[in-house]
Order: sequence, then structure tokens, then C-alpha cells
Amino acid sequence: MPPMLPATRSDEPRLADVLPSCLAAIAGEDNRLGLPQVTGAVVVLVDGLGVSSLRQRTGHARFLASVLTKKTTLVSGFPTTTAAALASLTTGTAPGRHGLVGYTALVPESGRVANQLTGWAADMPSATWQRQPTVFELAEAAGISAHAIGPRRYASSGFTDAVLRGARYVAADSIAERFDAARAVLDDGRRSVSYVYVPELDMAAHALGWQSDRWTHLLEELDGAVAGFAPTLRRGEGMLLTADHGVIDVPATSQVLFGDDPAQMRGVLHIAGDPRCLQLHLDPALTEAQRLDILEAWRATEGERAWVLSRNEAIEAGWFGAVDEAVRPRIGDIIVAAQKNIVYYDVRKENDPARRMIGQHGSWNADELIVPLLRFGAFAS
Repeated sequence: MPPMLPATRSDEPRLADVLPSCLAAIAGEDNRLGLPQVTGAVVVLVDGLGVSSLRQRTGHARFLASVLTKKTTLVSGFPTTTAAALASLTTGTAPGRHGLVGYTALVPESGRVANQLTGWAADMPSATWQRQPTVFELAEAAGISAHAIGPRRYASSGFTDAVLRGARYVAADSIAERFDAARAVLDDGRRSVSYVYVPELDMAAHALGWQSDRWTHLLEELDGAVAGFAPTLRRGEGMLLTADHGVIDVPATSQVLFGDDPAQMRGVLHIAGDPRCLQLHLDPALTEAQRLDILEAWRATEGERAWVLSRNEAIEAGWFGAVDEAVRPRIGDIIVAAQKNIVYYDVRKENDPARRMIGQHGSWNADELIVPLLRFGAFAS
């Protein structure tokens, strides 16, 4: 069996604590992160910026590195994928409650495997598929202005409607423009919470790897933007910088191809999840003995390089947090979460463009799981 999961204490701060703590700080209430009272809070979410990568590139991010310590980290959550993590950030709940359980997930009502970022359709209404109120809705109800600042291309989508509902979306295409927009919200003078999304590093990591020159250049750009913005924070204004997950680079030689083993695939109707975290949905007509045979077939070949659990085992282990009954069937009957530096691809998919990706995430590796929590302005004290 592979090593035990990375040790995470229940008292460790998590990504789901960030926005609720900011909202509590604005209201002058105690909060999970111990933030002081402010009138304006800004949360910068840098997609794909893991602590491990940041520490290995501190020479290219001197301002960010200057506030990075052992105490300025968070546990993202499982699975370490954007759809699940951003929903946890904006609702303050785990995937078992908000319902976005992977990069792709089964829609039980239609039998469709849907991309949770771009595959929204009538069988996945944003108002109900994401099952929890957002922090932005709670903010507006409390008289606190809520803004989401990000690229124009994300201004209107099913995913945006699901995880950012309640926030006014402000389109800003460059990193610098997003910080300008955040400053404008603070300058308005009202109590406010702003979410700033930076997707560029994750996009570069997927295409070229986080160790690429392009990724490093974008880190430098981000560092410069934060260094320019942080000194503008006035009394009563605080900023947090965090991430949804980290990234590991996986070479093509570490791709594990599956799909041609009858013992593994007999009875598998749907394949969802991420390349580093497969979620296999089985034929409901299978007997318990047949289900166990398939589970054991996967464990026989993958048990030394992945955690292979049944849905019930994963839920009992708390992988998805507390799981609502309506969310349970969205989770695979079998979960294959990579422990080694590997990814899984279905050999039956010819010319799969996903196999060109270098940067990967989705599982329990510490490089994927541990993200920064950098504090600025009033939150730095």
C-alpha cells in the first residue's frame, strides 16, 4: 500500500475558512483565521500557486516570499481541483455539502459526465447544483458590498453563476487591472468584500509546466502587482492571498493508461474526476460481490501508487467532508487517487488532447494540497 495520506490536523486552517473569516472580520466577529475587524477585505485567489512551487521560486517572487512562513499556509481540500476548491472557498463548505465533487462529475439525473467548469446545461442548473449559499449572498444580506473581479471571459457562465452568485462581477483582463479594480472598490468607502481571481499561472502550468519560463514570468508579474497594491491598503483594509491548489509536473512517461483490462472495466459505466483522481461509476445492477471484484482488480494493479477506495470508504474517511444524500451519487463508486507522480488516461480515447498537459493536480500530494495564506494590510497584524 502507498504511504498514509498527508497529515492534516482538524484545527488547521482550510481554504473554506478564508471568505467566511473575512465576512466575520467586517462584522467585527471572531473568526477561524483570527482576522481583526476591517471595513474592506480583499481575497486574491491565484489558481495553481502551491506553497511548494512558491518556495522553489522565491527569487522570482521576493515580495510574496518576504511574508511566506510556516504559519502562512492553508490546506486546500480534496479533490485538489479548481471546481471543487473554488466552491469551497466561496461557500465555506466542503464538496460533500456544496456538491461540486471533481473536475468532471456524473449528473445522476441524466447519466451525463459533465465538466464542472464549462459543461453546464439544463440538467445542472446553477441555482441548485451548487447547493449552498455563497459568502457573497450572505454579505449582501448583511449590507456588505460583494465583488468578484476576474477576466472578462468568466463573467457569464454556469460555474460563475453557481459559485459567485450574490457578487457583482467586475471584468478586468490583466492582473494589474484586477488590482486596480479592487482598489476602486475599497475607495468607494462602503463595507466590502472583494474576490480577485488570477488564473494565468494555472493555465501556464497545464500547458508548459510550473517549472517553465512562462510560469516563472507570470509569478514575477503577480509579485510585482501585489507589491504595488499592498502599500495602498489603508487602516481598516486587509488582503489575503491564497490558492485553490498546487501543481506537480508529470512527464508523458508517467502517464498510466487504463481501459483495456476486463477485470477493471467490466461494469464501469462512467469515468469522471481528474487525471490524478479517477472517479469510476459502476452499473447499478452489479451485485456487491461484483463491485468488490472490480475494486480489488484496481487495487491489485494500482495499490502501490494510488489510494484506491470505495465511495463508502472515502466518505467515512472524510475525504469530501460531510456528504449530503443528494451529493452521494455524484461521487464515484471507486476512487483512484494518485499518490506517485502519475496521471491516468483512458487508452480508448484516441488523440486525447488532455494528454498534452504537463502541470497536474487533483489528489492528496502535499504539493497539490498545501497553499499559501499571505496576509497584508490590516490582516498582517
